[in-house]
Formats: sequence, C-alpha cells, structure tokens
Amino acid sequence: MEVIIRPTKFDAAMLAARLLAEKIRKKPASVIGLATGRTMECVYPKLVDFHRNEGLDFSLVRTFNLDEYIGLPPEDKNSYRHYMNHHLFDHVNIDLRNTFLPDGMAEDVELACAQYEEKIREVGGIDVQLLGIGRSGHIGFNESLSALKSRTRAKALTPITIEENSTLFDKPEDMPRRAITMGVGTILEAKSIILLVTGDTKADILAKAVEGPITSMVSASAIQLHEHCHVICSADAAEQLEGADYYNWIFENEPEWESYR
Repeated sequence: MEVIIRPTKFDAAMLAARLLAEKIRKKPASVIGLATGRTMECVYPKLVDFHRNEGLDFSLVRTFNLDEYIGLPPEDKNSYRHYMNHHLFDHVNIDLRNTFLPDGMAEDVELACAQYEEKIREVGGIDVQLLGIGRSGHIGFNESLSALKSRTRAKALTPITIEENSTLFDKPEDMPRRAITMGVGTILEAKSIILLVTGDTKADILAKAVEGPITSMVSASAIQLHEHCHVICSADAAEQLEGADYYNWIFENEPEWESYR
C-alpha cells in the first residue's frame, strides 16, 4: 500500500483520474470498478476531459459499480445508475451494455447478488477498483462489522451513513435504508485499488483505515491487506496521518512517480 498526499482535493482527483486513464490506455478492454459520492464528482469530469481532449477510448471498457440502493429504479435521480450516467457514461463512448450495477429492484435480492459476483468472474475480475470512504470507515456499503471475506449482498445502512447521504435526497426521509454492495472480499480481489479521500472531515477515519488495526469495525482498513493499493488523499484529509512526512518523501523521490509530480 502506498499513501500519496496531494495539496488539494482537485490535485488528488486529478492523480486518481490519471491512474485510471493510464490503465485504460494500456489495456483498452479494462474492467474498472467504480464508486459514487461527492468525492468522485471531481474524478469523472477529468475522465470526460481526457476522452474529449486526449482521445481516451472507453469503447471496450467494462465497469462494475460498488453498490446500489434497494428500491430505487434506475431512472430515479438518486439511484447510482442515474449518477453514473449523469457524471460519466453519457459523456464518453462507453457501451452502456458493458456498464454493470447491482440490481436494486430485483425481486430475489440474494440471487441478484450471486449473479453479480458471477458476472465479475466471467470477465476475469476487476483490473482496478476505485474507492471512497464513508465517515464510519465503510467502503462500498460495507458498514461496521462487515466480514473481511464478505461477498456482494444486501446491507442495512447505519444511522451515520443515512445522515451523510440523505442530504442528497429532496426529502431526506425518502432515502432507502438498505443497499446492495460488493463485499469486502469482492473488493480485495481486484488486481489493484485506488482509494481516494478528500476533506478534513475524513482525516480521522482515514488515519484509522490506513495506520490503525485491521478491523471489521472499519471495513476500509482491509485495504492494508492488498498488495497493489494506492491511497490518494488531499492534504487536509491527511492531517492525522503519523507517517505523512514519509509518504511525501516517497512521492517526491521514487522514480515511478516522476511523471505525476
């Protein structure tokens, strides 16, 4: 795992977008795991810019999103399908048939979860998984006490997650209380991971996830087990990292980061 600290949230998002774009250029048929939320709203416009101005080609890319609310149809403006179409898919040359999200409207949720796992296996697994982190330390909707070997499944959302996300709904009380999410084990099977964290409100939980013990109470701490994980954070999100000086030294001195400095 490497931690990379950038001055602002825009610098952090740009680095994450550049790493994703580099993967797609090297492997045009990449399988990319995607995330939603406010943090990602700085990443997807940059990928759109790369497509429009630098010819980044999404025509062979396949995507799998981390999660989806249970009970929201795809056309609902608060669904993650709508989010992805609005922020990325409608603005690049991706085939929508190659964009996959959990089925929040499935009659048999357990079966839909098993089918999602199978689809990921069919395409050879996820090449790079983009992640954010919730205030409770969750990745996807893997709330506290999610098993580190968990698979795609339905999860009840915690009060802190509901508080964090309900502000995005016209009527906060309309926010679903359950969602389908990739499991922690599913996420860890991605060949590489990018965790993007911005804002001082995430400083405490980022420090716990990166430098604290691996625990199911903070599902993001499981990334410490991954061999190819880049944690990209803004300076304000890094304020509580004890190893910040070392992380900065690595970025400024290691040859692999020269073209990104």
